[in-house]
Amino acid sequence: MEDLQIGQIVRSKAGRDKGRIFVIIGKVDEQHVLIVDGDLRKIERPKKKKFKHLQKYNDVIFQIKEKIEKGDKLTNEEIRKFLEPYKS
Repeated sequence: MEDLQIGQIVRSKAGRDKGRIFVIIGKVDEQHVLIVDGDLRKIERPKKKKFKHLQKYNDVIFQIKEKIEKGDKLTNEEIRKFLEPYKS
């Protein structure tokens, strides 16, 4: 799967959420990832999206990646805070 990784910043290229910024919190299979933005898509209900519908940024938020890999609790507030610089 196209070097997408947990904690990576992505922008939706298709669908109702087109243009929104998200962070990847999981991989489902070879074509799908789970994305959240802490606002529209909360951590409790991540969006399953095909990665071909995502534009990836070269930025990975390592704090989010570490928390997910360790199994620590991640809050929507933290996600919103990390994504703030990417919103235009």
